Amino acid sequence: MRLAVLVSGTGSILDSMLERGIEVSLVLADRPCPALQRVEGRVGATELLERSDWGRSFDRDAYTDGLVARLADHGIGLVAMAGFGTVLGPALFDRFPGRVLNTHPALLPSFPGWHAVGQALEAGVKVTGCTVHIATAEVDSGPILAQEAVEVRPGDTEESLHERIKAVERQLYPATLAAFIDELEAGGAPAMGETE
Repeated sequence: MRLAVLVSGTGSILDSMLERGIEVSLVLADRPCPALQRVEGRVGATELLERSDWGRSFDRDAYTDGLVARLADHGIGLVAMAGFGTVLGPALFDRFPGRVLNTHPALLPSFPGWHAVGQALEAGVKVTGCTVHIATAEVDSGPILAQEAVEVRPGDTEESLHERIKAVERQLYPATLAAFIDELEAGGAPAMGETE
């Protein structure tokens, strides 16, 4: 199963996947970022499909079509988003139905979207966490594969809480991804809705 990981940042989650022994055929970024340099020589290939337009005129579908073409060029069969900052159009999910995974820093369905950690703090919840799920065209709404809770501590800032969530993500996401790959390679359908 040829795996592509989509990144936009430092690559710490990608690093944890590699440390777990998950074979990555392609790392693709939407902007120049440390993750591309961090994994040079440790993955099959790295590519930059730079997003140049961050305004309202951004052609999401055209960008997605270009990304899907790059994935096809590399014979990719499974996609894992790891801090990827561009919301992609339906073409990705049509091409890889049920085979795009993502991690989210909240216990979905609570706090979907880009500002989940800050929203959890604003809501005054005592517990938040992270979710590994199947990504779909509707942001943060796909079937849940695994979740793990993280306590919100008195005096937490968005940064301190997010760091603790990321520490959990770096364990939960690679473990869930590895199990998902094992199920696919065994010819089964990965179980959905399980909570760690």
